[in-house]
Amino acid sequence: MSLNLYQIFAPLMRRFRGQRFAIFKQHLSPLRTDQLLDVGGYPGFWTQHEPTVGSIDTLNVHEVPWEQGSHPNYQIRTLLGDGRALTAPDQSYQILFSNSVIEHVGTWEDQQAFAREARRVGKDLWVQTPAYECPIEPHYVGLYIHHLPKKWQMVLVRWVTLWGWVHRPTREQVAYEVNSIRLLTRREMDLLFPDCEILTERLLGLIPKSYIAIRKQRPQAA
Repeated sequence: MSLNLYQIFAPLMRRFRGQRFAIFKQHLSPLRTDQLLDVGGYPGFWTQHEPTVGSIDTLNVHEVPWEQGSHPNYQIRTLLGDGRALTAPDQSYQILFSNSVIEHVGTWEDQQAFAREARRVGKDLWVQTPAYECPIEPHYVGLYIHHLPKKWQMVLVRWVTLWGWVHRPTREQVAYEVNSIRLLTRREMDLLFPDCEILTERLLGLIPKSYIAIRKQRPQAA
């Protein structure tokens, strides 16, 4: 069986995700009575951790297989929907959560719609995304490839990135990835989430790795 990028970087990803989840709990102080909407996430992310909220709705544009009975300690539903046009009422979830999704939703206008909906539906907010300023593009694992014009990326992604070497994608697959990923700068995160604190995760303590928009509206539990 051939390796994929997830298998190669799984130990490092588990470490980063563990650290990030600790930051989530520290800043938002989730309660076991909270309802959480995870836009673009999957049940498996939450079952890797001890239950932290009362119920979780994961929302995606495609069907996600899930058997509640396999994890009876978790109250998780899988929903169909579009993060750019949520059907939930204003402030209907105690926590709106999204991890590495907003860079995949389309154009800058699509990202603006996604951010508006997240801020509208969630009382508290957690939206994380890879940093454009990082020299390593995280989806392809290539140096500065995302700083080049898209027409150059179309040619180079296959030959100068780890994703291209491992997966040997077709031209159509390369085109899909290049056209569906738009990394955000720190300035753009400030514009999208003006009422949020923007945290910066860093590599080696110096290089921006990702940004997290955090809004804590509810008072801390006593």
